[in-house]
Amino acid sequence: MRVDTTGKVSLDHIYTQPDPRAYFTTLRDLDYFIPELAKPHFSGLIAEYRTAREVPVPTVLDIGCSYGINAALLKYGVTMGDLYDRYGGHDAHRQTRGALLARDRELVRSGRSARRVRFLGLDASDDALAYALEAGFLDGAVHADLEDDDPDERQRAQLAATDLVISTGCLGYVTERTLARVVEAQGGARPWMAHFVLRMFPFDPIAEHLAAAGYRTVRRDGLFRQRRFATAQEQELVLDRLSEVGVDPTGLETRGWLYAQLYVSRPR
Repeated sequence: MRVDTTGKVSLDHIYTQPDPRAYFTTLRDLDYFIPELAKPHFSGLIAEYRTAREVPVPTVLDIGCSYGINAALLKYGVTMGDLYDRYGGHDAHRQTRGALLARDRELVRSGRSARRVRFLGLDASDDALAYALEAGFLDGAVHADLEDDDPDERQRAQLAATDLVISTGCLGYVTERTLARVVEAQGGARPWMAHFVLRMFPFDPIAEHLAAAGYRTVRRDGLFRQRRFATAQEQELVLDRLSEVGVDPTGLETRGWLYAQLYVSRPR
């Protein structure tokens, strides 16, 4: 497998397919479950925001949302195991994209009465966003790379409606540049944020930028397994990177798993 500049294997191909089957087939073999671990933390923060700000139906921006996984988990009560069976089960390869979408829309219809949150997805993959929108997991989508480009007028209006910003693994590739453009689109308002960030990516530069924008960031207790290493080479390269940034991997990444930490940022 090819590795990227961070040392991780490149899985770009699984994010650019017309449906999520390659995504779930590949990640199931790597025991990727961090959206499941993140779910109670996101759910709790959304509920807290709803009460504190008296917003009955908050809008959540999921950065790097791919096929709308976090939205599916949080809005419709499914688990990662359910999604692995749905898209990577023994009969999934026999289904057409249309059949998969029809089944997803039935899930959305059955859970609509309990929905108390809107999801806006931000991703560079048009294919993944298109599927999540057609399935009904996302209520809106921003197809953009805010690392390099400012949002256009329509995208800025979409971002301006954001109440909370979340992510489960894209920070490190996505930097403070994207978050700055999201905050700037608010016109003075500041959404709450919660990001699961791999330990190989220092959060300090992002926290410092957010502090300058009026945020206070707290790292929550605990470590969260993202997935297993795909190859011995990936593990070796990531261990080298952890050493470079001063993080001790003993008993954690040395045992074969990538680990993330949770950072929650709120306006002061």
